[in-house]
Amino acid sequence: MAPIGRTAAARGTRAALATAVLLPLTVAGPATAASAATAPQAAPQAAAQGIPAQAVPAQKKLPEGLYGTADPEFDGVWRQSLALLAQRSQQLRPAPAAVAFLTGQQCADGGFAAYRADVAKPCDEAAEDTNATAAAVQALSALGGQRKAVAKGVAWLKEIQNEDGGWGFNPGGPTDANSTAVVVGALAAVGEEPEKTTAGGGSPYDALAALQLGCDAKKAERGAYAYQPEDDGALFPNDYATAAAVLAGTGNGLGAGMAKGDTGGKDEPVEAGACAEDPSPAQAADAGAAYLARKLAAGDGHLPMMTGEGPDHNATAVAALALAAGGHGSAAREPYGWLERDKSTLAWSKENPAALATLVLAADAVDADPSAFAGGTDLVANLNATGPQPTAEKPAADPAWEESSDDDGGPGVMVWSLLAVGLAAGAGIGLLASARRKKRA
Repeated sequence: MAPIGRTAAARGTRAALATAVLLPLTVAGPATAASAATAPQAAPQAAAQGIPAQAVPAQKKLPEGLYGTADPEFDGVWRQSLALLAQRSQQLRPAPAAVAFLTGQQCADGGFAAYRADVAKPCDEAAEDTNATAAAVQALSALGGQRKAVAKGVAWLKEIQNEDGGWGFNPGGPTDANSTAVVVGALAAVGEEPEKTTAGGGSPYDALAALQLGCDAKKAERGAYAYQPEDDGALFPNDYATAAAVLAGTGNGLGAGMAKGDTGGKDEPVEAGACAEDPSPAQAADAGAAYLARKLAAGDGHLPMMTGEGPDHNATAVAALALAAGGHGSAAREPYGWLERDKSTLAWSKENPAALATLVLAADAVDADPSAFAGGTDLVANLNATGPQPTAEKPAADPAWEESSDDDGGPGVMVWSLLAVGLAAGAGIGLLASARRKKRA
């Protein structure tokens, strides 16, 4: 799908399409080519943003173990993965049915589609997507005990990597910042080094570097990332893409709070440093963090929707994740604090598993208590209420939950051991994927 044009009319059309991606399947008449092409790209972020979605038609039954009641056609795997990852961040044991739903969605080649209504049917390879696969890898890796599924997912992601080092939404699609970032998170989750995952000589960080506005951009735009280049190669800042790319640049994924490592407890000021023509991944992440800090300050702690229609809660939450992962504790607490203060946050996330999970993961990253959000709201309880309840807290000694156990051998070890024996040989990635909306700043 060609990048969206730069006119206001084109941007408005794409925004309208993004809002419509979760309409009920009973709408009369065939979908237009444009909406059909846009829907898979837009679904994950649309779901996390809390865009109103119709419930599943009465004749369609939701599968057992799925979180949320909205039709899962475009985001079933995405929202399930975020829900399980958020529960794991709180040391909860997800319900077996919830885990079984996610593992049951995997295709024979290791990839995941947005949702498979009939898992008995072979997957349409063209419908498999990097965002669903990378999110599932992150969730299953965090759960433990799923090494075969994780290894197959990682192998599939590697097989479809673009020659520039990045990933598009579907196999063979043009590289975009959001998809590349969520795959980096999957690689990091299993202990692999993204910079060493290359195709055609390019790494994921090379692909992201090509989408970052550099020294020749307007001062206010430097450090930002575009979702994709325009037809003429021009880059325009996209706040969600920037937050996702900064998170990737720190070497983290959506579960950054569970893998703080050296960043835990750090509170470094956000400084872009001198403008560099060929920045390292860390320098690029710092430049992106500085851009986010400027935009957040201008918005009193939040990022705006690309359409200009109010705040973007999802991008704001992912910005908190990214800043925390970069060791910028105080800067990360600014957007998280805004999310707590804003009265519309709870309405945005109500009964929305992807949105609730994103808030829980952001809270974990900034060392906040998600059970006491905004003065008393229990985000974890609200998330759990959208699907099967977690069965118990993590036992003190349970091999299935110990990433270094004999069963798993650690997330990095499990992937390499499987690859070494050829189980995944020859097999071949989502804050979050967003609609391909761009805005001239």
